[in-house]
Amino acid sequence: MIDIPVSSDLGRSLEQSSGRKFSRKARLSFYNRTFRIICIASAVFVCVILFSILFLMGRTGVLTFETVSVKDFFFSTEWVPENDQYGAFIFIFGTFALTLLTMVISVPLSVIIAIFLSEMTPAWLKTMLRPVLDLLVGIPSVVYGFLGMTVLIPMLRTVTGTNMGDGILAAAIVLTIMTLPTISRITDDSIVAVPKKFRDASYALGSTRFQTIVRVVLPAAKSGIMYAVILGMARAIGETMAVVMVIGNTPQLADALFKPTAVLTSNIVMQIANVPFDSTWNYALYMMGFILLIISLLMIVIVRLFQGRGVKS
Repeated sequence: MIDIPVSSDLGRSLEQSSGRKFSRKARLSFYNRTFRIICIASAVFVCVILFSILFLMGRTGVLTFETVSVKDFFFSTEWVPENDQYGAFIFIFGTFALTLLTMVISVPLSVIIAIFLSEMTPAWLKTMLRPVLDLLVGIPSVVYGFLGMTVLIPMLRTVTGTNMGDGILAAAIVLTIMTLPTISRITDDSIVAVPKKFRDASYALGSTRFQTIVRVVLPAAKSGIMYAVILGMARAIGETMAVVMVIGNTPQLADALFKPTAVLTSNIVMQIANVPFDSTWNYALYMMGFILLIISLLMIVIVRLFQGRGVKS
């Protein structure tokens, strides 16, 4: 066997090359581990914050039932803290009634707008209208509330001839304007995501545009539309400033559209600043906040369920 001598320069270059490869591999492994640790720490931090808020609100809210029975709190309509009466049924009922009325008004309008944008509007007009809807989402809620208080309520008084224009109808109209861009944009994206072959097959069978939209496109985008509706409901339930400015903030049952009333968010905002911390009154307000948190969490769970169905379909 003949030994072929290897020059020292070639050996040195091979050693340097292998060293660079090893160094690069070690560096990438370090970056991956660091990134994984940061992601896990962030997820743990978010979970700790969430459960801390739930624990604080729940622990403080439960103290209400040391002096007030569960039945009286959830089913009584008497909210007179000065007389130790803490019936929250008025605010719970008002919250759900306001949300339901808002959805009844906003969902049909939002779906019609989404259909118009996705199916009937030319491309140049879509590029103008979609950014407008995105801008409407970013307007602060206090602006909507101020316009509702100064423009909408006087208009309702003039149209209906009532002395009191504020109430659940005024709040529902303001919330409709606020939730309409969100529901419309998500519904629009869901309709656009429906494959074109569905429409082509429907047209090939002799369906009209209306039949194709109602019987093919909307059912195919059902998961996304429900996702948009639930997000709109979550915003309507949690909205505060706009509702405070137009609903009247009176603790009475919302049994008429033009009767001033209050909801959970407005009652908390109007009363929390002047309430002693170690009092049943304060504990009752914390319990109302805890109820809102539970409702929001349920909304998120429902949204995730619809997202999963949309992915599977």
